[in-house]
Amino acid sequence: MISVRRTIRGGGDKVDINMGPLVDMVFLLLIFFVVTTSFVKEAGIDVQRSTAATAEVKERGSIMIGVTSEGEIYFDGKQVDLRSVRGLVERALAEDPEGGVVVVADKSSETGSVVGIMDQCRLAGASNVSLAAKQEAAGQ
Repeated sequence: MISVRRTIRGGGDKVDINMGPLVDMVFLLLIFFVVTTSFVKEAGIDVQRSTAATAEVKERGSIMIGVTSEGEIYFDGKQVDLRSVRGLVERALAEDPEGGVVVVADKSSETGSVVGIMDQCRLAGASNVSLAAKQEAAGQ
C-alpha cells in the first residue's frame, strides 16, 4: 500500500541516474573518432590537371602545392610567393620527414613557374617531388 505521509513529505523512493558511465562512453567515442579520422591536406584550389598515360596513384603525398593558370601559388589553402615555398616545405618536412611533395598545376599554367616550385622543393630537402596528373581514359 502507498504511504500518503511519505509521498507528501518527499520521503518516497528516489530514482537517480548515474552519469559516470555515460560520460565515459562519450569520451571513448570521441577518442575513437579522433584516432580513426584521416586528415588530408589539400592544395586549396581547383585546377584542371593534365592527363598522362603513365600517371600512377601515389600512396604518400602529404605536402600539396597548387598552381593556377595565372601562376598563383597556393600552399595549405593560402596564396604564397615563390620565395616562401622553400621555407614552407622545409617546415612541413620537419613535421613529416618521409612525406613527399605533390605539385598540383593547372594544365594551362606556365612551365617556368612549375619548374621553379619543384626546384624550391628540392632545395628544401624534398627527395620525392611529383607533378599531379589525371590518368588517361582507356582508348584515347
